[in-house]
Amino acid sequence: MMMKKKWILIVFCFLCLGKMYSVVKMPAIFTDNMVLQQQSEVPFWGEASPDKIVKITTSWNNSTVETTADENGKWKTIVSTPVYGGPYSVEISDGKKIKFENVMIGEVWLCSGQSNMEMPLSGWGKIINYEEEVAAANYPNIRLFTVTKNVSLEPLNNLKAESGGWLPCSPQTVAGFSAVAYFFGKNLFDNKHIPIGLINSTWGGTNVESWTSGKSLKEMPDFRSAIDLLESKEVNTEKLIAQYKADSARWHKQVLDADNGFQNSKTVWTGTDLNETGWESINVPGRLEDEGLQNFDGVVWLRKTIDIPADWQKKKLFLSLDMIDDYDITFFNGVEVGRTDGWTQKRSYTIPASIVRAGKAVITVRVVDTGGSGGIYGDKSSIKLSLSSDKSISLAGSWLYKIGFNQDQEKISDLPVRWDNNNQPTVLYNAMINPIVPFGIKGIIWYQGENNANRAYQYRDLFPLLIKDWRKQWNSDFPFYFVQLANFTDVKPEPADAPWAELREAQLKTLHLEKTGMAVTIDIGDAIDIHPKNKQEVGRRLSLIARANSYDENITFSGPIYDSYCVEGNSIRISFKHTGKGLKTADGEMLKGFAIAGPDHQFHWANAKIVANEVIVSCKEVENPVAVRYAWAANPVCNLINAEGLPASPFRTDDWIGLTYNKK
Repeated sequence: MMMKKKWILIVFCFLCLGKMYSVVKMPAIFTDNMVLQQQSEVPFWGEASPDKIVKITTSWNNSTVETTADENGKWKTIVSTPVYGGPYSVEISDGKKIKFENVMIGEVWLCSGQSNMEMPLSGWGKIINYEEEVAAANYPNIRLFTVTKNVSLEPLNNLKAESGGWLPCSPQTVAGFSAVAYFFGKNLFDNKHIPIGLINSTWGGTNVESWTSGKSLKEMPDFRSAIDLLESKEVNTEKLIAQYKADSARWHKQVLDADNGFQNSKTVWTGTDLNETGWESINVPGRLEDEGLQNFDGVVWLRKTIDIPADWQKKKLFLSLDMIDDYDITFFNGVEVGRTDGWTQKRSYTIPASIVRAGKAVITVRVVDTGGSGGIYGDKSSIKLSLSSDKSISLAGSWLYKIGFNQDQEKISDLPVRWDNNNQPTVLYNAMINPIVPFGIKGIIWYQGENNANRAYQYRDLFPLLIKDWRKQWNSDFPFYFVQLANFTDVKPEPADAPWAELREAQLKTLHLEKTGMAVTIDIGDAIDIHPKNKQEVGRRLSLIARANSYDENITFSGPIYDSYCVEGNSIRISFKHTGKGLKTADGEMLKGFAIAGPDHQFHWANAKIVANEVIVSCKEVENPVAVRYAWAANPVCNLINAEGLPASPFRTDDWIGLTYNKK
């Protein structure tokens, strides 16, 4: 018995010693290869044993800063950084030491937003000349940090990092990194020759309110009740998720019962011998709303008939459908081969050899669209059926479709919203931004807005709220530079309202906040791809703003921005800021994209001409003009630039109620 007590005492002593001399714990944002903001008081924080003294020793000055952990083991202090340089090391100890190596002092930028900021150089992004760009990305003094996607109903103190944390930029590390962020950082480095740290915290298909703190969102009545629920003691994550799953299962069962493509819970539109009378053609890849199904939500079945080569018979095949918005069930010759939930997920399915026969074959896809555009979209080269890497059949082009269920006609309730998804208010701020605060940064670059386009008037309040919120969290008035939405979808023949035009206006209005800047991309979008490939120019234009406003370079950083107008008889004179060395057209032709209206509020395409640094607009159909609009469409045809080649921002002189007014 005495021996047993002795062993218990020894074990207890070792446990106590382990606690006394446990290694200090640091948040995931601190790793080898990190960049610390130059000439700043940089916060360091972490955990240690309660009441322990924590020492931070920096190699650039061989000095030590001391602080003491509180009763809960939390500690925080600041470290002074010199002018840019490195590599250095940082040693942190509370009795046992950890050491961060290859640390650079330079400029740190947080890069955030939805899919156009997330879009990587390679992978699903495949920017212009991606292979050459990746191969040339040998920039060891540009450092990359990617935050792992996560959601939380309450603010988190730590996060997960991709690849273990900070990485020097190389062809091996840059391929999956944000293209916009990389080209922004590359342009800064090429011009300033200062180490650059880029923190990539992004998630495609997300709302601006998801990235905003609950405390700030409560200032907006539209979100107060949602935040109150999250903050209430009654909220329980597990119960909310369980409730969503039950409600979602009931919703999908209702849709299945109403879907004409099913009878007695069995598919009737997937067979190879189906009579296709009544089916209509549709282009793939392509958004449903761009193919004649305007404002459609529900179920669409798509079919594609192909010929299987004789030497493919009884061999395993691979089906790639790139991306589908939102849910799909996919069939090959009437046999289900896969299903996926989520519009940002790649669709790659294996076709078993046992169902592959030479000759006619039919691929059928049941697409459930719960909102937005819907359909099969993405890169046409990634929509194919393959036997191997060098043997494939393209599936891009004409398919047949038939509506199985129309949400508006059947009047089934909307799909229930899950509280743990990435579009709930504040959940991305909690999980992917709050853990970074208060890491020392120079500023923010941001590319987001597509998800909020149908609530553009609300975005006028939401977007500035996010900017002020993040500045408040960091206790800093750092610069915040953002990208205005690019041109997208079909070109309209006549002037008309558009939610995307109203969202761009909301972004333009945000320039009233101090230390903001906007990169206009109305000339480098893609009518059929919401993810345009020219991310090099997007990053360059953001860097011009930073170089001019954050690094005091005397350069033109913006295209023309509407300033004022004056009615002169039957014409209107428009004045601009940021005209640079003068106004001109991008193609050398007459001005395009201007429309003018009289008291009847009916817009007509206008004749516009450049006079000095102003534009005179008129139209013979409008004798008494009162308003002018420029590039006011989702995908406008427009060509006004300054001599430096930067495009003018879309604008309007009127404030007439738009399509998204009062949309919540």
